[in-house]
Amino acid sequence: MENFIVSARKYRPGTFSSVVGQEAITSTLKNAIRTEHLAHAYLFCGPRGVGKTTCARLFAKTINCQNLTEDFEPCGMCESCSSFAENRSYNIHELDAASNNSVEDIRSLNEQVRIPPQIGKYSVYIIDEVHMLSQSAFNAFLKTLEEPPAHAIFVLATTEKHKILATILSRCQIFDFNRMEIKDIEGHLQNIAKLESIQLEEDAANIIAQKADGAMRDALSIFDQVVSFCGKEVTYEKVLENLNVLDYDYYFKLVDHFLEADYLQSMLIFNEIQSKGFEGQHFIGGLARHFRDLMVASDAVTIKLLEVSNKIKELYKEQASKCSQPFLIEGLKIVADADFQYKAATNKRLHIELALIKLAQLDAKLKKK
Repeated sequence: MENFIVSARKYRPGTFSSVVGQEAITSTLKNAIRTEHLAHAYLFCGPRGVGKTTCARLFAKTINCQNLTEDFEPCGMCESCSSFAENRSYNIHELDAASNNSVEDIRSLNEQVRIPPQIGKYSVYIIDEVHMLSQSAFNAFLKTLEEPPAHAIFVLATTEKHKILATILSRCQIFDFNRMEIKDIEGHLQNIAKLESIQLEEDAANIIAQKADGAMRDALSIFDQVVSFCGKEVTYEKVLENLNVLDYDYYFKLVDHFLEADYLQSMLIFNEIQSKGFEGQHFIGGLARHFRDLMVASDAVTIKLLEVSNKIKELYKEQASKCSQPFLIEGLKIVADADFQYKAATNKRLHIELALIKLAQLDAKLKKK
């Protein structure tokens, strides 16, 4: 039986051009390599799963490549690139500061830094989760970071830049990585699906991208999970079932009932949602987002802020045309208040049902004014 490799590892970028969603950073790093303006220390910071460690490894691989391409990408063929691909490179050293955060660990690193590389020009030291270093470890690292040997380059990666000493920050070039945009995640998932001969529906890719919350690694993990569940055909319905996500259709039906002042049907829909095991706050949070998305869809200027598939976007535009602006604004206030007060409510079901009744009466109340 062939060993399964998770998508996040199997499709980890091998060149700067294949890194998704961080074009400003990758182009800056390539320009630095082209002009040979390499700093001795870099700090890559940003949320989880957006490519910090991947870019650090690519940078280390590229500056040691013995035969760079015309586009200043690693060739993938030379001894340095081959040793990197086979995890036997002595030029690239990775330290996980979450588990190696003592003074002794940093002193050992400082001793190692003195040794010049055997192949290639640079020894690159990638320190992941650098904010986890202890105060004394940071102090032990300072002198080496300030005056490293000519062959040593440090790449520090962290999700919490504010925890790093100012004296460390001042010695680094700082690169802030962005959260991935939903369209970038969707496009990458579709590319991988084609390579794996998997049929991935547009709406299904959008749900996975939203669930990932801006982290590509999370999106790929979710993708592997739903493929295990769905097989070679990943449909919107099956993704909703596997990820326990509420279908947009519930919220569209609810707003239609609000506009018809039909609070009884609204309560029945909520009862159906609860019978499927969805938590009340999860439901009310989704309803708040639905009202927000309707407001965004009601104007051609703001509709670009709607991060859903084209099919769902049309449904939002259609429903938004039926809703007045005061209805959407006041509705959003009611739902936001219900969400805020949910934890303190003694009878949580009644708390949400009262909010649904208010929403069902809202349009008629506004028309009387």
